[in-house]
Amino acid sequence: MSEKELYDKLKIVVKEKALKYTKQRELILGTIYNSKIHLNAEQIHKKLTISNKDDQVGIATVYRNLLFLEETGLVLSISLDNSLKRYEINRHKHHDHLVCIHCGKIVEFINQNIEKEQEIIAKKHNFKLLSHTMHLYGECKACSKIDRV
Repeated sequence: MSEKELYDKLKIVVKEKALKYTKQRELILGTIYNSKIHLNAEQIHKKLTISNKDDQVGIATVYRNLLFLEETGLVLSISLDNSLKRYEINRHKHHDHLVCIHCGKIVEFINQNIEKEQEIIAKKHNFKLLSHTMHLYGECKACSKIDRV
């Protein structure tokens, strides 16, 4: 999906909900879209502050719009703990995540064997699998080398 197609989807969602299409929503969505990593709200705010000197977006606006974008399904979140979420564009392409519990690094992956096993398990328990999200928590290579007391 291109950035323009994403903005077009945002315009449709906003219109359906009888809300205003704002530059702030577009900037937040664009920041997530153009990021190579999964950003948290503070990182999104910092990027917006640096890249948009003329269109300042407050941190409260970032949080409100992330909630809205997540509720509409345009973005997805990954929780690192009870208080910190990282965001990604919902590309409607299934993938799973490895999450480092120390530095927050997130690695996306697809494994067909895992996908098949989930189907087998669901079938074994007479369960119709509609969707799933898998986040595997651990230590990345860099963090596993750090001696923790």
